[in-house]
Amino acid sequence: MMNTNGASTSAGASASPSSSSATKKNSKKPKYSRFSQQELPACKPILTPGWVISTFIAVGIVFTPIGLASLFANEHVVEIMDRYDEDCIPGNYTTQRVSYIQSNETNKTCIRKLIVPKEMKSPVFIYYQLDDFYQNHRRYVKSRSDKQLRSKASEGDTDSCKPEDSASSSPIVPCGLIAWSLFNDTYRFSVKNKALRVSKKDIAWKSDQEHKFGSDVYPKNFQSGGLIGGANLNASIPLSEQEDLIVWMRTAALPSFRKLYGKIEVDLEADDELTVVIENNYNTYSFSGKKRLVLSTTSWIGGKNDFLGIAYLAVGGICLFFAISFILLYVVKPRWVNWVTS
Repeated sequence: MMNTNGASTSAGASASPSSSSATKKNSKKPKYSRFSQQELPACKPILTPGWVISTFIAVGIVFTPIGLASLFANEHVVEIMDRYDEDCIPGNYTTQRVSYIQSNETNKTCIRKLIVPKEMKSPVFIYYQLDDFYQNHRRYVKSRSDKQLRSKASEGDTDSCKPEDSASSSPIVPCGLIAWSLFNDTYRFSVKNKALRVSKKDIAWKSDQEHKFGSDVYPKNFQSGGLIGGANLNASIPLSEQEDLIVWMRTAALPSFRKLYGKIEVDLEADDELTVVIENNYNTYSFSGKKRLVLSTTSWIGGKNDFLGIAYLAVGGICLFFAISFILLYVVKPRWVNWVTS
């Protein structure tokens, strides 16, 4: 009996440390730190009526003048917009628009007359606007090779460009669907039978020219397949100098977007009749897209856009409304605080 009890006591003693170590090993208690125990110093502001009212008044006083200044600057921006994709289709092709735009034998020249509503100070920026064109489509956005665009040594890096990756067993430069679908409508302008020069200089971001497109990369096998997507490129000019391509390759986030085509560097007088000769080449008819020509001046806040000014005014007005409401509430029904002392 004594031996048995002794063995039992010995076994119990030996089991106790192992069970405690197992419990300690399986414990989910986090290691102590001031962060996990929420003991770090913190600031908890006390929102008194004075602080709340002052904050709303300050935001309203700052935002309202900015909104008014934005709307005032926006009123000085002169913009001409002309949708031409429907009117530039001949009458006998109204039901065969895709056949018309894809044919090499149809005359694509279209003449438009635009009236300048107000004096437009130079530079006058020329944009083309496309609607219902999803440049943000995942497969479209990925169909490019940034390595190939930057360096001639990566000319064969076209794995991400399919199906526009090669032609006649040779890589296409620049490859991919984005470059392949390059916008190819052209515009020529004249006023009073005098041609206006369109400048293509400095229409692309300098950062794109210097870092994303190589000066030693030249177009190769571009638009040489059976299906032509858009504009062609001059094979003797490096990609870093082809600014139309650089502008197009910066894909838009929304299905309606504008891209800079060029600049007119002379003033346009009010009531001038602007003659525009358009080569209507770009196929938006296959997907029911729309094309617009936009001429616009700019202000210190950019092009014509009411949204920013309206947003500032709305936020400023709402803050001032709340400030006045809280002041009236505080005056009519103040909140009393009873201090209890022991």
